[in-house]
Amino acid sequence: MNRLVIAAPASGSGKTTVATGLMAALRRTGSRVAPFKVGPDYIDPGYHSLATGRPGRNLDPVMVGEHRVPGLFAHGSKGCDIAVVEGVMGLFDGRIDTAGIGSTAHVAKLINAPVLFVVDARGQSRSLAALLHGFRGYDPTVRLGGVILNQVGSERHEQVLRSACDEVGLDVLGVLPRDPQFSLPSRHLGLVTAAEHGAEAVAAVDAITAAVAKHVDLDGVRRLASVPAMAVAPWEPQVERVSSEPVVAVAGGAAFTFGYAEHVEVLKAAGAAVAVLDPLKDEELPEGTAGLVLPGGFPEQHAEALSANAPLRAAVARFARSGAPVHAECGGLLYLARSLDGHPMCGVLDAEGFMTPKLTLGYRDAVASAGSPLHAPGSRVTGHEFHRTQLSTPHSDPPAWHWRGVDSRPVAEGFVVGGVHASYLHTHPAGDPEAVARFVRACHPFVAGVADGTVVV
Repeated sequence: MNRLVIAAPASGSGKTTVATGLMAALRRTGSRVAPFKVGPDYIDPGYHSLATGRPGRNLDPVMVGEHRVPGLFAHGSKGCDIAVVEGVMGLFDGRIDTAGIGSTAHVAKLINAPVLFVVDARGQSRSLAALLHGFRGYDPTVRLGGVILNQVGSERHEQVLRSACDEVGLDVLGVLPRDPQFSLPSRHLGLVTAAEHGAEAVAAVDAITAAVAKHVDLDGVRRLASVPAMAVAPWEPQVERVSSEPVVAVAGGAAFTFGYAEHVEVLKAAGAAVAVLDPLKDEELPEGTAGLVLPGGFPEQHAEALSANAPLRAAVARFARSGAPVHAECGGLLYLARSLDGHPMCGVLDAEGFMTPKLTLGYRDAVASAGSPLHAPGSRVTGHEFHRTQLSTPHSDPPAWHWRGVDSRPVAEGFVVGGVHASYLHTHPAGDPEAVARFVRACHPFVAGVADGTVVV
């Protein structure tokens, strides 16, 4: 598998622009491109999917364990000619207080991939040589194979920058001029999702693709990406399968876009029949629903429309109160609250959600506080928080999780109420596929025609 990683000195350098445009430009020249993103990001993979026509996938050693990353990479690359992996933050930025665990450099080493370095060249000339020298020498086991110069102001500026790259012996594989068309819309948690941006997202990707095709040496990129194959078995969800084929409704649409491709794959491997639900449009749960997954997203941007769909809110409340399994993460948690920024929601949880100026962000090593359709008491996971909302009541008694905060004080978070497990914490199903299988088993008593009303977990 030909492969390369798109990295940068820092966030805001243009990684998403370059990675998305490169994926689409390679696809349009006949390559089958596998798209990946380092870390727990949900937004960039949506643009990667537009660019490649394939599911955007994440490679996150913190969430799934570094031993699973090569297999997940092989799984997502099946049937493709080349894989393009967009990095996270700066090249060596990983989990805080670790030696770069979960960083772009860490993932590049795990999949033995060269790095194509994107540099925002505004305000730089020959100093670029020092920057490149420092990044290449910081960890020589990371192969910095080429540079793309972004935001270049003029032909003279390009000449000076190319000379700086020559000084340190790095090839320039592309030069992107300053142009406001080469950008994607952003908001409080990053980019506006591709699902929300709709036709404008397609137009933005088209403009970026045209720029990359014109200004980047695609043949040079292919040569850089031509590296020896890895001897690794593709990841497969190894879970016990139920025979009842319960219908699991998974919320999607513009308001609920924060999910991992592997989640649906593990649900299906465990025997579930997955049905997509759009809470902005659908007024009923899918027929035969025995379990409900409410992933994260931007419900705060669609609160009025979600609230206006009163029939579905009532259906979700009835379903949750029946004791059937419900798995809600972040945006899904807000949807289950009494209200969100004053707009009535499902009222399953005794809490109100509201926007704040504070960003809550970071990995959490969490312990399940109570038994639920997902976890046995004492189960341990590593998850990720990423939100600017808060709840008037932060947890139930018992909460879903406990963990140690940055000041080592215990934190209680989330709700376990009947069959509902709701939390701000995002988890990756490949890191704990048994939790997904446990959820599917919990759906069995709620399958139409099953008389036993006892949840077996």
